[in-house]
Amino acid sequence: QVQLVESGGGLVQPGGSLTLSCAASGRTRSINSMGWYRQVPGKERELVATITTGGITNYADSMKGRFTISRDNAKNTVYLQMNSLKPEDTGVYYCNVKTEWGPVEKVYRMEHWGEGTRVTVSS
Repeated sequence: QVQLVESGGGLVQPGGSLTLSCAASGRTRSINSMGWYRQVPGKERELVATITTGGITNYADSMKGRFTISRDNAKNTVYLQMNSLKPEDTGVYYCNVKTEWGPVEKVYRMEHWGEGTRVTVSS
């Protein structure tokens, strides 16, 4: 089991910045990657960014240049630094963790989701 605690959401003016944090606990030895997804009003949940244990990152095109994902493996925590925020960034941001466990001959994989933290970009 992996438990996720998200923080950092809130209200910010357009052009402002926020940093989201997601701390994992439980069977953290099995964590392979961590990341963020979001759901904005009227749209389905979409990828924001992910990062592997080895530091490989993946960003959605609309987030490139504005958002930065990072990870502290020792603390089992992933961060999302969001700059130049726009009203269309408003939504609920969900932490996502992928785990792998078992012997090499039979690897089991599982996804874990946080409850979400709300980001509101408005004047």
